[in-house]
Amino acid sequence: MAVCRLIRIMVALASLGTAQAQAACSDPPSKGVVWLDCELQGRDLHKVDLRGAVLTRSNLKGADLSGAKLTRADLSFVDLGGARLQRARLNRAILVRANLADADLSGAILDGAKLGRAGMRGVKLEGARLKEASLYQADLTGAGLRGAQLQGAQLEQAQLDEADLTGADLRGAVLKQASLQDAVLEGADLRGANLEGADLEFAVFSGADLRDAYLVGAQISDAVWDGARLDKALWVDRHRCNPGSVGVCK
Repeated sequence: MAVCRLIRIMVALASLGTAQAQAACSDPPSKGVVWLDCELQGRDLHKVDLRGAVLTRSNLKGADLSGAKLTRADLSFVDLGGARLQRARLNRAILVRANLADADLSGAILDGAKLGRAGMRGVKLEGARLKEASLYQADLTGAGLRGAQLQGAQLEQAQLDEADLTGADLRGAVLKQASLQDAVLEGADLRGANLEGADLEFAVFSGADLRDAYLVGAQISDAVWDGARLDKALWVDRHRCNPGSVGVCK
């Protein structure tokens, strides 16, 4: 019985290998399609179903993927520079080291997506959902994140200099050692966020909610705190802000 089971496993693996070998860039878009190292620059793929697809290392620069279904798709090392991904579904997708510079992901769903070390300079993520997404060391310099939902997102060591996070929801987000120089976080919700060792020089927190936030070791030179709620926040010098602290940690 054990020998028969082993034979069946070997046959299945051989079939899988054959299917992968037969996968071609000319295959039509579909769920689970395998497009490895494919040249798809400027391709019109709006509203297509690519759930579970493998597009590793492909060139999709300037492609139209607006409204596309990319749940659990593997887009590692993919070039999506300038691509259109408005309202695309990328929940639990893998975008490790992907290039998303100047791409438009407004209103896109990226809950649980893995974007570690992704290049995202100037990316548009207005109103996008990135709950529990992993953005470790991602470069979001100058990114547009107005109203983005980043609850529980992992942004450790991410570059967010000059990013616009106005009204963004960052409750429980991890921003340890992240750089937010000149970032705008007006009216942002940072309750319980971890900003340990973050660079917040010249960042604007006007009207932001930082109750219970953790700011130990953060660099806050010239940061703006007008109207910011700091109740029970753990300040840079490790003292707890008193209830009712607004604009100044008392």
